Amino acid sequence: MAGNSSVKWDIFCSVVDNYGDIGVTWRLAKQLAAEHGVAVRLWLDDLGAFARLCPQADRHAAQQLRQGVEVRQWLLPWQPVQPADVVIEAFACELPDAYVAAMAARPQKVLWLNLEYLSAEDWVEGCHGLPSLQSNGLQKFFFFPGFTTGSGGLLRERDLLEQRRAFQADPLARAQFLMGLGVAPIAGARLVSLFAYENRALASWLEVLAAEPQVTQLLVPEGRILADLQAWLGCATLVAGDQQQRGRLHVQVLPFVEQEQYDRLLWSCDFNAVRGEDSFVRAQWAGRPLLWHIYEQEENAHWYKLEAFLALYTKGLSPAASAALEGLWRAWNAGAAMGASWDALLQVWPELAEHAERWCLQRASQADLAEALVEFYQNWL
Repeated sequence: MAGNSSVKWDIFCSVVDNYGDIGVTWRLAKQLAAEHGVAVRLWLDDLGAFARLCPQADRHAAQQLRQGVEVRQWLLPWQPVQPADVVIEAFACELPDAYVAAMAARPQKVLWLNLEYLSAEDWVEGCHGLPSLQSNGLQKFFFFPGFTTGSGGLLRERDLLEQRRAFQADPLARAQFLMGLGVAPIAGARLVSLFAYENRALASWLEVLAAEPQVTQLLVPEGRILADLQAWLGCATLVAGDQQQRGRLHVQVLPFVEQEQYDRLLWSCDFNAVRGEDSFVRAQWAGRPLLWHIYEQEENAHWYKLEAFLALYTKGLSPAASAALEGLWRAWNAGAAMGASWDALLQVWPELAEHAERWCLQRASQADLAEALVEFYQNWL
């Protein structure tokens, strides 16, 4: 379908209280336009959140073109438009009734896809690509991103890993990038990024980082974890540019950066603590050890997703490395003490570093999410 701008795609995204939904859909829209040459409209109900990821965006424009994507404000009441050839309903957001009616009335068939949340659970492969007949005669297909060949894959731009390898092999590029964020790397320090939800486990992790012999430089983009960081440091406020030191731990707050810069931050660090879905996937492409703070769900449903991913990710690790990684992730997500599990992780660090790169290459051997969506459409025609 490359270069076929006559094929039109609509992606609908309802922004929740975090940046995962919009982060995924914005990356997907950009990649579909840039690599597959299709015309993409991205419908958003919160342009303020979008402007955090794309600072050039106009927060008030009903319609604007950004990086090859037509960004539309999802207004209420809905203003009628001609439905696209492919319609993606991201993360079970509900399409406007009038738009669905227009889909059903369109002379040419419309491919309607429900792009689901990312999960490593076993049932995903069995449900991926299944149709659901709607009362108006339309079919809606369930499309599941995932980590295995039976899923829809992960978002990954065509040259992402080449860019990452070149960046990580170039100390000057890394130093210049960090300097642009106001970061002066400390010689011999372990560089760690921290992007997380509120977490009562943070204090115990910071305590052990401050007390250990190795110097740690902790880079914290602005976000929800700042309140817990302030409490531990005893600061009234923390803003971008602030720096604090406790023992062997150096803390610096970074501004909220756009996606390409955040990728490079992950590439720059030795260890990345990430949250949600978008930053979680990007940390895997960084090829470095990571820690995931999963978004909490009702009735602890998120624990099933966490354990499913751990079971998949730890395959091939030694018992000691597997236990250390699982212990750290479970403690972090349970808000429990981190000291013992962090110490255990340090004992197997070289193995986890090698495993992170190997895992990245294994996932990259599969079709990426945008490619899988385009192929699904071509096979459906």
